[in-house]
Amino acid sequence: MSELHELCRLVDRPINHGYVFKLKHFLKEGIPATYTLEEAYHVENDIEDKELNSTTTPLHIIASHIPQDATEDEEAIILEMLNELLLWGAGWSLIDKDDQTPGCILDKRGFHGSEYWNTIVNAGVRAEILLRKVEDNIEFIEDESLNINEETIGEEAENGQSVNTKADDDEDNAIQEIRQQLRDDPSNTTSTYLKTKLEYKDGALVTKERGDGVMMSWEETLMQAGCDSMFKNQQPDNDHCVLNIGFGMGIIDAMIQKKKPRKHYICEAHPDVLAKMKEEGWMNKENVVVLSGKWQDQVSELLSKGVFFDGIYYDTYSEHYEDMLDLFDLVVGLLKPEGVFSFFNGLGADRRVVYDVYRKLVELDLNNYGLKVSFKELVPPKETLNKPTDTGDSVWDDIRRAYWSCPVYYHPEAEFM
Repeated sequence: MSELHELCRLVDRPINHGYVFKLKHFLKEGIPATYTLEEAYHVENDIEDKELNSTTTPLHIIASHIPQDATEDEEAIILEMLNELLLWGAGWSLIDKDDQTPGCILDKRGFHGSEYWNTIVNAGVRAEILLRKVEDNIEFIEDESLNINEETIGEEAENGQSVNTKADDDEDNAIQEIRQQLRDDPSNTTSTYLKTKLEYKDGALVTKERGDGVMMSWEETLMQAGCDSMFKNQQPDNDHCVLNIGFGMGIIDAMIQKKKPRKHYICEAHPDVLAKMKEEGWMNKENVVVLSGKWQDQVSELLSKGVFFDGIYYDTYSEHYEDMLDLFDLVVGLLKPEGVFSFFNGLGADRRVVYDVYRKLVELDLNNYGLKVSFKELVPPKETLNKPTDTGDSVWDDIRRAYWSCPVYYHPEAEFM
């Protein structure tokens, strides 16, 4: 263990400015803020060229050793240490040998909502916004502008000056393999999902071969909150018009029908779900308009037709936050002045710290569109927190991957400011 790691264990009490002084000294001397226990072990034991399986950083160590009885002055010093490490590039979302981020460790130790927690969450928000900005400004260089002389490359190769080593080729092949796996994953790529066969089974809609959970009946309480939000400002004249993007199992749409809106638009893209809707008679309901296809193609046309909504709900599969940002462009044009927008909030819900980061990102992004958002805290079924077992105590039994593992659900409700 290096001196930096030993310092972060916060052994000597009281925790005073000497800690910050030593930390700044180590960082200014060139020790990375992400220097891990594993790297230190390799250095101390002369181990070379061995891939690290985990990254236990100084942030992890501090999170693991914050005293439960820290005084107010000590808390201030610890926060200064966290901020100093983050300033020098410490990774807020790196995982250790136990698959835990620093935030996960804080959560397990009862520090959720503390200033330590808020420091990590705010770092995550800043990092995500910066990453988005960097990606927006990437300029792709055309091959012709590289001026590659293939004959020169050939000569260098013959002279033993190989441009690409076997290690480079192996790395490139590994990257290509990962990219292909993501493209072939129906939970990650919409075009793949729309070609994937689905199956309706007891309490779930899943991909037939892989068993990915597309929608599950445990979400019913959360869907009821979404339905209630869509009818929050319903007027006595019953001129209510709503849009649900993503039918799935039809949970929220059945709830909407009980409210008897004047018009109920449903946008759904998957052919197997559309077939189920036809079988159940949704295409023939008097007040229902089914938009068959991706919302990117169908919903935008409503703008030119002068269709506006009192409530909009969004819950699709295999889409990402970048897609939601595109949807926000349409929402502000389709929502009536007193309308309400909501969505199934599963953003980052496999880790509570990431879930909190996305809560703040959603608020910032919707504010930029002139929408204020409030979050109502709901408690999902306790079975969602259980890992798959043979006893049937988990909703994830027979499901490929749990897409929820947070003890609280932040139900979003967005309205014009």
